[in-house]
Amino acid sequence: MSSTPRPARPAVEQPPNGGVTATLGIPLPPGTALVDGDVPEEVFPEFEEELPQGRFLDRERSWLAFNERVLELAEDPDTPLLERTKFLAIFASNMDEFFMVRVAGLKRRIATGVAQRSASGLQPREVLDLIWTRSRELMARHAAAFQQDVLPELAAEGIELVRWSDLTDAEQARLHTLFRQNIFPVLTPLAVDPAHPFPYISGLSLNLAVVVRNPLSGHKHFARVKVPQSLHRFLEASPQRYVPLEDVMGAHLEELFPGMEVLAHHAFRVTRNEDLEVEEDDAENILKALEKELMRRRFGPPVRLEVEESIDPYVLDLLVRELNISEAEVYPLPGPLDLTGLFGLAAQDRPDLLYPKFVAGTARGLADVESASAPDVFAALRERDVLLHHPYDSFSTSVQAFLEQAAADPHVLAIKQTLYRTSGDSPIVDALIDAAEAGKQVLVLVEIKARFDEQANIKWARKLEEAGCHVVYGLVGLKTHCKLSLVVRQEGETLRRYAHVGTGNYHPKTARLYEDLGLLTSDPQVGADLSDLFNRLSGYSRRESYRRLLVAPRGLRDGLVSRIHDEIAHHRAGRPARVQIKVNSIVDETLVDALYRASQAGVPVDVWVRGICAVRPGVPGLSENIRVRSVLGRFLEHSRIFVFGNGGDPEVWIGSADMMHRNLDRRIEALVRVADPAQRAELAGLIELGMSDETASWHLGPDGTWTRHWHDAEGRRLRHVQETLIESRKRRRRSAGR
Repeated sequence: MSSTPRPARPAVEQPPNGGVTATLGIPLPPGTALVDGDVPEEVFPEFEEELPQGRFLDRERSWLAFNERVLELAEDPDTPLLERTKFLAIFASNMDEFFMVRVAGLKRRIATGVAQRSASGLQPREVLDLIWTRSRELMARHAAAFQQDVLPELAAEGIELVRWSDLTDAEQARLHTLFRQNIFPVLTPLAVDPAHPFPYISGLSLNLAVVVRNPLSGHKHFARVKVPQSLHRFLEASPQRYVPLEDVMGAHLEELFPGMEVLAHHAFRVTRNEDLEVEEDDAENILKALEKELMRRRFGPPVRLEVEESIDPYVLDLLVRELNISEAEVYPLPGPLDLTGLFGLAAQDRPDLLYPKFVAGTARGLADVESASAPDVFAALRERDVLLHHPYDSFSTSVQAFLEQAAADPHVLAIKQTLYRTSGDSPIVDALIDAAEAGKQVLVLVEIKARFDEQANIKWARKLEEAGCHVVYGLVGLKTHCKLSLVVRQEGETLRRYAHVGTGNYHPKTARLYEDLGLLTSDPQVGADLSDLFNRLSGYSRRESYRRLLVAPRGLRDGLVSRIHDEIAHHRAGRPARVQIKVNSIVDETLVDALYRASQAGVPVDVWVRGICAVRPGVPGLSENIRVRSVLGRFLEHSRIFVFGNGGDPEVWIGSADMMHRNLDRRIEALVRVADPAQRAELAGLIELGMSDETASWHLGPDGTWTRHWHDAEGRRLRHVQETLIESRKRRRRSAGR
């Protein structure tokens, strides 16, 4: 294996003596040349030593380990009961996406013959076999947690999920009426016989496989009835008593097949490959190409078949044969299937069974100038940068107010905005439309390839265009994932630029559930950077160096690796050195190798990761100075933070990028450098809180095993990051009299 690449920072600085500053911060004699940003060999000659094989944890198995952590929250009796129910639904939804994308991708690579050994050293077929085994174990455990733990506890609290045979006569009578009026009209039974081929089974749809017999001929027949996704997954038979929709359908099959004898029915569910492959280079119009691919997605090959464990062998054999699916891809489970429906059941108005209510307040930097109505965002930003931490800081009184005030302000001339995901009734989109209709120049970059939001984003794009916004779709071959907003305002004889750079989407609903960071600023350097970047996204600019931004795909990986190498130089010179990273996922081999090199040099490295992690910490001689933690809870940890000790003057960045190949090579991503010392200290302190041994978290071992640390040696519950931050915000508001 070749040595770790050692790229320089995006721009070479000129020190006072006229020499060249190397990427490690070491002045070199005048005339020293750096070729393609390489670090000179004499700086760290030991970098030529190869790192050991097997140093990367497998990505897919790490993802399954993340979902196991979600499952542990559902299994934890300390988690409020309806929150446990919600975590069961999240687990089910996560597994759906895992099969639709990751398993589907593995199968595609195997089928097309482009399968390559992964960074962990495993062949795709080996990974697939491991996935089938491990996912089967986790899904069985998931079903057991629901059936044996959560379901009885819900019943004890007066919330019952029962089967048809458990209903009273009065409840069945009520559902008979409901079936005839609201369910029967939307059902379509599809027979399978020589005149009726086996029907197409759409991905993630719940279905009933029905076996009927003709009383005259005695012949058995198979039919399929789709469970309508437009109806509630669990129907209320009486107050607080629910029954699965498929049970109600199963009790009325005679009405769908009059004159036939219904012998049996079984629920089943198919997961299909739903990852998109848009050939942008050959597409005359990316919007039309994507719409065509979305139509094709519906017919992706199956990758998983879930069936009730009581299914008749004859029916199962027919499904396996007709769907052309392997035995390994069949998952027999206790009913009811499709526990994503538990999201609806968890939405009970039972505060005693939920996390304590928390209402976000206005961010501190904005509240200082708060009026009787909304804070004047522009006035605040003329005084200082404002660091936002959602959901602890309100999205509506910060980012949303920023754009709404920009739309209404007659002095605002232009708004430029990226949209990756947003809500169905988005005030962000409404503000952009209002701005365009008021005559302002509005540029919106809508990423129509945002996975599973493609159709919604196409709709938003057209709605924005109709309102007079300039809508663009980014660069060919790259997704635009950066979270940027730029407002240009006339102030006297000059123009002032106001900007927002965030880690999360402009989505008011998820901003109450996702933990994210954002920086609101009127700093001229950030404004100039965003102007340059938007020009690149909408035009033909080839700018690749920025003032306070690191931008993928050209400069972000190089900039981070360079700074990691700088920490090695600081450490060897006896100056303060550290690397602290908080991300959703970290799998990029170049960055992981840079962290290994830092650890080998003695630099302390902390990694706080929510999901996938390829880093193998605590390996003697390789990573004994690396610690990896994971935190899960009521909010989805979604922010990305990068802290470098920098010899005692810490450098801190936040932004949209995870440490994955797709983020660093196939997306437009942006990190912004945080300038305010107090804000830098706050972000470094946040990571220290998450990494502390006094904090509840999962610790990653060198073998890839995650161990939950939830209680101290005396059995006392450790503090939780999110609860700590909630209490901190409450104390802050009380002390401020708000």
